[in-house]
Amino acid sequence: MPSRISQRPDLGRNRRRRPTRRPRPAARSVRPTRTSELERALDATVETTAALPATFAASGLPRRLVAELTRAGLTVPFPIQARTIADALAGRDVLGRAQTGSGKTLAFGLPILARVAGGPKVRAGQPRGLVLVPTRELAQQVTDTLAPLGRALGLRIAAVYGGASMGRQTTALRRGAGIVVATPGRLTDLIERGECRLDDVSVTVLDEADYMADLGFLPAVTRLLELTQPGTQRLLFSATLDRGVDGLVRDYLTDPALHAVAPATAPVQSTEHLVFTLRPEDKVQVAAEVAGRAGKSLFFVRTKHGADRLAKQLGRLGVSAVAIHGNRSQGQRTRALAGFAAGRPRVLVATDVAARGIHVDDVATVVHFDPPADHKDYLHRSGRTARAGATGTVVSLVSPDQRRTVARLHEDARVRGTVLAVAPGDKALTDLAG
Repeated sequence: MPSRISQRPDLGRNRRRRPTRRPRPAARSVRPTRTSELERALDATVETTAALPATFAASGLPRRLVAELTRAGLTVPFPIQARTIADALAGRDVLGRAQTGSGKTLAFGLPILARVAGGPKVRAGQPRGLVLVPTRELAQQVTDTLAPLGRALGLRIAAVYGGASMGRQTTALRRGAGIVVATPGRLTDLIERGECRLDDVSVTVLDEADYMADLGFLPAVTRLLELTQPGTQRLLFSATLDRGVDGLVRDYLTDPALHAVAPATAPVQSTEHLVFTLRPEDKVQVAAEVAGRAGKSLFFVRTKHGADRLAKQLGRLGVSAVAIHGNRSQGQRTRALAGFAAGRPRVLVATDVAARGIHVDDVATVVHFDPPADHKDYLHRSGRTARAGATGTVVSLVSPDQRRTVARLHEDARVRGTVLAVAPGDKALTDLAG
């Protein structure tokens, strides 16, 4: 069983000030020194030669949990799981960096299940494990993954996020949820209403911390962390450490075990990247032909209106598609994702709000209908395909005025894309569609 967590100072009273940074030249972006040092330390762990458990049974997890994993057909851990589980079970703080689709949910989920199940009885409204995530889709996905395993251990898991019934969430907390998976805003609301307290939390997970930073959630995250007891174990998983994430690491993780399975800028190697240059007036028709490819296709656009418009345009061309974005109700988003996961329809059109909230393992094609804001968004979008060891294709539809921008995105993302000029009906499109 895990060892006792070492105590740390009261971070709320002893917060270190961050040094004032001098302005940087406006050429190419350079990470702050501390972030770079931390990234380099993570990079150094990629090639570790330390012996890793070859099975979940050898990783120190409780027998009941291993048995439930085996029943689900899961016996061999993914690399990020094999690297992090032992340290997390031992009570160490963990900083993990891994690509999208690498198995991070079980990397933190299995240890938090084991530790909470092995601790004192859960009291109503006072969870013992907390997982903070940036989006409601991710909150539901994490809950769906962990709930069956939790039942095997006699643990209840509650999902807490905006856009859903607060009454149902309150009921779940009152019934004694051992682990709460929450977005920061809704959890804060429930705490302010007196429906939840974090005094008993012994393990806190921050999942996709960099995306929480992008969405402006870090102040809410830090307030929630301050409500947990000093000495609470922290497991932080993030694709990058900039945008304030390095500050979270410095202020809230004590001597963390560092684990990474790929350099921060490395793209998924099992993905083919294609750049289709075309006339703007051909874009929708070409998109429809790309969407004719066998398997699921996920299209990314910049705006909510653009998502609705493209879904309708594809429908008029005989391609059934559904849109998902922030203006849709939670019920609409849940139904859209469930239908897409089941292949009805096979095409989902999404804004970037869904870039990290969609966890469907068999997406064959990701299409950048509109270019992303930067190379990190390109990688996060593209990471929706080639998940769990599969292969995938990423297509960028590029008009002449966007060529230079997309070329820079690929350079920064360390991606080599095959560039082809296409028009509706071209052989490259029919070959792609099969």
